[in-house]
Amino acid sequence: MAWIALIIAGCCEVLGVIGIKQVTLRGNLAAYGLLGIGFLCSFSLLTFAMTTLPMGTAYAVWTGIGTVGSALVGMFLYKEPKEWRRLVFIAIILVASVGLKLIH
Repeated sequence: MAWIALIIAGCCEVLGVIGIKQVTLRGNLAAYGLLGIGFLCSFSLLTFAMTTLPMGTAYAVWTGIGTVGSALVGMFLYKEPKEWRRLVFIAIILVASVGLKLIH
């Protein structure tokens, strides 16, 4: 259950980051709402996951999901560069997060 909460927390972090981007583009109430709700859910679920998972593992996986998700959202929604070197380093983050899950 903690791992599921952690994965959802990482996805909610991506929503919060999308909210930050929307605030910079539009600055309307919906953007602030997405930012607030995304990070509130993310931190709440991360806190829940940390009740049973080691802090270092939970935080590393949470940031990994957020980093990879935000980079992919940037590439596909906001037309950021899809350079092969970015994809390689994103893959390294993803492999490291899965590795932390496997050794836990």
